[in-house]
Amino acid sequence: MATPHIQAASGEIAKVVLMPGDPLRAKFIAETYLEDVYQFNSVRNMFGFTGTYKGTKVSVMGSGMGMPSIGIYSYELYSKYDVETIIRIGTGGAYTLDTDLFDVVLADQCYSGSSYANAAYGYTEDTMQASAGVNEALRQSAAVQGKALIEGCIHSSDVFYHGEQAAPNKVEAYHCLAVEMESFALFANAKYLGKQAACLITVSDSLVTKKETTADERQTAFTNMMEIALGAAVELSK
Repeated sequence: MATPHIQAASGEIAKVVLMPGDPLRAKFIAETYLEDVYQFNSVRNMFGFTGTYKGTKVSVMGSGMGMPSIGIYSYELYSKYDVETIIRIGTGGAYTLDTDLFDVVLADQCYSGSSYANAAYGYTEDTMQASAGVNEALRQSAAVQGKALIEGCIHSSDVFYHGEQAAPNKVEAYHCLAVEMESFALFANAKYLGKQAACLITVSDSLVTKKETTADERQTAFTNMMEIALGAAVELSK
């Protein structure tokens, strides 16, 4: 049942998929947290793995950077592999002094000026909502583990090097906490296909203070986010 971008056979991917942008972060999660792991994808080095976490089947796969990339992979996972829930676990840049490096942000919605949702599905709104049930599972997982979450709107941008904060009026109007580049497309795909999606990001840099994490930290050090998502995946798979 391979697609142009995913080589997995039917049944090799779990109903709940954790999706970091970095395929090496997917590899780290699989090797660190999952048991009985097998790799189901290496096409274009976009690694995907399935294993068990606390006895529950869970998959983790990279999405690449940007809305077009996560748009392709999430669409194929939802439509060709019967995946029900995708939880993006990515990185973002802080827009406010209230968010600092390594803080974990749960998106209740995302704002974007992207044309993705309109071009793909004719949607005209500039915000997309996370799935309420998945967000509640993430909140409960964080609470059980004693890990802090900051919750609010995030900004999904098509542009990384834009010099100044993009669309400042919209960012301020929606009280965006941070910026990333993928969740708007993921949420649009989930809405169109009747699936579930959520987004956790760890603050990797700040557009306010200019502090930033290292490449190694972005790959392996954001364990609070990973563990919150894994705990939620267990509950969502019941």
